[in-house]
Amino acid sequence: MKTILVLGGAGYIGSHTVYELIDGGYDVAVVDNLETGFIEAVHPKARFHKGDIRDKAFIDSVFDAEKIDAVIHFAANSQVGESMIKPLKYYENNMGGTRTMLQSMVEHGVKYIVFSSTAAIYGEPERVPIMESDPTHPTNCYGETKLSMERMFHWASVAHDIHFVALRYFNACGAHPNGNIGEAHDPETHLIPIVLQVPNGQRKTVNIFGDDYGTRDGTCVRDYIHVCDLASAHVLAAEYLMHGGKNDVFNLGNGVGFTVREIVDAAEKVVGKPIACEIASRRAGDPAQLVASSEKAKTVLGWKPKYDDIDTIISTAWRWHSAHPCGYKA
Repeated sequence: MKTILVLGGAGYIGSHTVYELIDGGYDVAVVDNLETGFIEAVHPKARFHKGDIRDKAFIDSVFDAEKIDAVIHFAANSQVGESMIKPLKYYENNMGGTRTMLQSMVEHGVKYIVFSSTAAIYGEPERVPIMESDPTHPTNCYGETKLSMERMFHWASVAHDIHFVALRYFNACGAHPNGNIGEAHDPETHLIPIVLQVPNGQRKTVNIFGDDYGTRDGTCVRDYIHVCDLASAHVLAAEYLMHGGKNDVFNLGNGVGFTVREIVDAAEKVVGKPIACEIASRRAGDPAQLVASSEKAKTVLGWKPKYDDIDTIISTAWRWHSAHPCGYKA
């Protein structure tokens, strides 16, 4: 049985990937400092190591204790707005942690890593849908650090024969159909859970940040991809590398864009209640449209999203949020 180390495995996407790995018969070790993750989200069959990947002694101890075949890396700060006002935090954590972790991989002879990248590296796209070969011009610090991390993997591969896949995904959403884990951020910044806080009685209105973009209704367009589909892609990417696949990058999305207003309308349909909205100023660094072409991942990795309908995606999210209005908190 192969052992996969999941960095950030107590977080939203990381915890779903751990479930996917264990369902697929893998042995899993999880590293998380619980800054934004939750111990309750960690699969009971996974071995948990609490600590920070910036701590060289700690990450070395994990590699010493576990016989790791491959790493899946989610451990990073990921809020666009925060990155614009605390850029040094993002450079120190995202890049510093990755550098330290890669050094441990090299020293312990671990060759395979799947990296959680982002559509934010593209910035304002020149065309839609976005292809992996399109120019990368991040418009926010978060995207800039993720692009720099991709380059770090490239040069680590050149020097140390590290094999990597970077998965550039779009807007993660939804929750595991078993209802045990889901999205829980504090503060919450992702659109779908914010929208669902209104029917859950946790806020009165949803702020729409800008209604004057060059889109069909003036609000931003995003490609929403279910978290379980993201999880399956990470497992497929790890298998691809362990079976001799080459270094590569892949977009992950549904290839369909929805405006903010369309998400609100779909949520109203799912919950059966009106959801009030207010128009607010644009946020710094928000591109007007981000929609993926995921044909490469489908062709090379054999990836096929199961949740490609926005009503179904929001339904899984509503099942989680209505049952866990405070997330993992009692």
